[in-house]
Amino acid sequence: MTRRTGSDGTGPATTGRRTGAGGPPDGILAGVTSALRPAALALLLLLCACAQRGGDAGAPRAPAPGDPGRPVLLIEHVGGFVTPEMLASRLPLVGVYADGRVIAQGPVPAIYPGPALPNLQVWQLDADGVRTVVDRAVAAGVTDTGDLGSPPLADAPATRFTLVTEEGTSVREVQSLLELPDDGGLTPEQRAVRGELMGLIDVLGSPDASLRAAGPVSYRPSAVAAVVAEYAAAPEPELVQPDSPWPGPALPGEPLEERLGLSCVVARGADADAVLDAAGRANALTPWLAADGSRWALTLRPLLPHESGCGDLRGQ
Repeated sequence: MTRRTGSDGTGPATTGRRTGAGGPPDGILAGVTSALRPAALALLLLLCACAQRGGDAGAPRAPAPGDPGRPVLLIEHVGGFVTPEMLASRLPLVGVYADGRVIAQGPVPAIYPGPALPNLQVWQLDADGVRTVVDRAVAAGVTDTGDLGSPPLADAPATRFTLVTEEGTSVREVQSLLELPDDGGLTPEQRAVRGELMGLIDVLGSPDASLRAAGPVSYRPSAVAAVVAEYAAAPEPELVQPDSPWPGPALPGEPLEERLGLSCVVARGADADAVLDAAGRANALTPWLAADGSRWALTLRPLLPHESGCGDLRGQ
């Protein structure tokens, strides 16, 4: 069972006020109203928060059984204004797997051109830690259905949360979660839930002591995809990079997005080791030299435990 929620729900219903004869004298009513106003406001905010949650409170949920390389929770960006190469090679912000691995993007040096490979880090959780992640995701609102608003940021991506438990798969997308402007037009309740979801990303992006995580260590993939595009020389002479022989499968590979001129290859096993080694000496602007002498621009993308090939990049 897959349940998808988004930011197209309806807002909270409004309540009317009824007056009539036979009530207490005005002076008494005014005093009672004044005394109850703070408590009534607190109760109203609590009820709104419960409505926003969609009534999903209940017993703790357990991760679904199955392949240890299956994701329990994926947090990723979707859409937004980025280049086709970046869109095809985009990595999740965080992936939590059934075997306890937590894979997230680590810091990268503020240099240009940047490294040829993303800095993926992996932590290891025990079974209790994975269950804690599921509980925190539910508590943060991943399984809820309330409307979280659509801030007016046309180029910003949405953040998609996919949680897999014994009860099924819940998918929630939040528009402009990490890019929200001050004037986003959101209610206090919407901002509160968004804050909890951002807190979940912060915790899992660098797991804290409460999860008893071991690590991090660098993620060493068993396969590396390359999104292939025609090479275009750098516009500034100082940015021109030396060629690097491509040690992986023949370029340009299989079509990935033909209308945009993109293709894809996947290096596995010994080829993947050779690509990782060569990438350590390259950068994001390196021209990669094929066996026939042609030059290509490659965006390298380590495959994650639940991915198998170029087909996984087409759905980005």
